[in-house]
Amino acid sequence: MDGVLYLEIITPAKIVFKGNIESVTIPGVEGSFQVLKNHAPLISVFEIGLVKIKIDANTTKYFATGGGTVEVLNNNVLVLADSLEAVEEIDVERAKRAKERAMEKLTLKTEDTDIERARVALAKAVNRLTLVEKYIRAEV
Repeated sequence: MDGVLYLEIITPAKIVFKGNIESVTIPGVEGSFQVLKNHAPLISVFEIGLVKIKIDANTTKYFATGGGTVEVLNNNVLVLADSLEAVEEIDVERAKRAKERAMEKLTLKTEDTDIERARVALAKAVNRLTLVEKYIRAEV
């Protein structure tokens, strides 16, 4: 297949994806970027957002990520993600509870509140809910 890249995505818990793809889009620090065949060598961090994998002309997969690191070299892409979850597998009720907990911690903060951790938790929960609305329940 012309235009093929090899992609491997690993989280601390498991290998999430291994295989040939046409492209992958990653939420970079300065905005999303796409990796295609013959991309220049790259090592970069990425942020909370959407990882979009175009496997072929008819198949695209969407994942919510909590950030991580990506390396591109010789048509091989290695993604080391802090967290990665297929959009169709997101537990909406769990994400809503996480959002509520984070908002509560930020609103009712005490000297023991880890503000940065609460902000990150809120951003991850909002990202998960937004992606479900966009890619799974667009009609809602």
